[in-house]
Amino acid sequence: MPGVNKEQIARAKEWDLLSYMQRYEPDELVRTGPHEYSAATHGSLKISNGKWHWFKEDMGGKDALSYLVHVRNMGFVEAVELLSDGVGRAPPLPPQPIEPRKPFCLPEAARFPAHVLSYLQGRGIGGEIVQACIEANILYESRKYHNCVFVGLDPAGIARYAALRGTYGDFKQEVESSDKRYGFVLPPRFADCPRVVAAESPIDALSVAQLQKLQSENWRDCAYLSLGCTAARALLQYLQDHPAINTVEICVDNDEAGIKGATGLQRAVMEDESLKGRSIRLIFCPPPRRYGKDYNNMLVAKRQRMRGREQKRAAVRQAAR
Repeated sequence: MPGVNKEQIARAKEWDLLSYMQRYEPDELVRTGPHEYSAATHGSLKISNGKWHWFKEDMGGKDALSYLVHVRNMGFVEAVELLSDGVGRAPPLPPQPIEPRKPFCLPEAARFPAHVLSYLQGRGIGGEIVQACIEANILYESRKYHNCVFVGLDPAGIARYAALRGTYGDFKQEVESSDKRYGFVLPPRFADCPRVVAAESPIDALSVAQLQKLQSENWRDCAYLSLGCTAARALLQYLQDHPAINTVEICVDNDEAGIKGATGLQRAVMEDESLKGRSIRLIFCPPPRRYGKDYNNMLVAKRQRMRGREQKRAAVRQAAR
């Protein structure tokens, strides 16, 4: 190809978009999730799992080269030379209006949550807990893709956030323009509850609830909050909105990221100015490693053990007849 050779093209394609933007366009990166970013200039351009996708234009790629060519409208040769020669500055961004942020909008609901019920029961979460979520208007099934839709409400009961979890495969995503201060919460049965469980995801929060239910009839004596990873915003907002809370059980994953996140959560609560003067006990409660890294692993393992015991008892009863 005129102007560049195969070796230069190969070197240019080694740049993933996240690494390129972190080095040359850091002001363009806007963190939208634990492993996801969007572009400041193009809000619908998402970067995740080593790939990028510009939803507005329905285009995407795996590397910085395709971004420079298709989004920044650079010539191919110019983009290859920029990336392969290690130029220490990015080309100036062309003047263009910043995309307005889309209003938050929940997906349309299915008439009956059959897929959600089946999926959550397969994850060990029983019908009573699922029904409690549905009655609280914090869980439903999307009509188009049959995803679980976990809804976060503000104190006025208005939906501000939603996390989607596919009932098939590993799909996970937050609804665009979600306000991450208002995470998914299974509320307690009385308003002035002094305790909240903070987990990484809605599935983990409901798994802790199910484990508590297996042990005690008083499982609704606390709130179960999903943080949306280990970020502190949802927890801080919940504590501000619920001044009766004096105990936080941090039930994040028992892995390096979870342990680091728990430390960050504890620091955020202690340093938050709006919580000064309140006595809030923070308890780190990771699941035992023998069950896996998270509370859903623990719940599924315990359910399997319970089924095994029940099958043995049934076999003994059958043999005694």
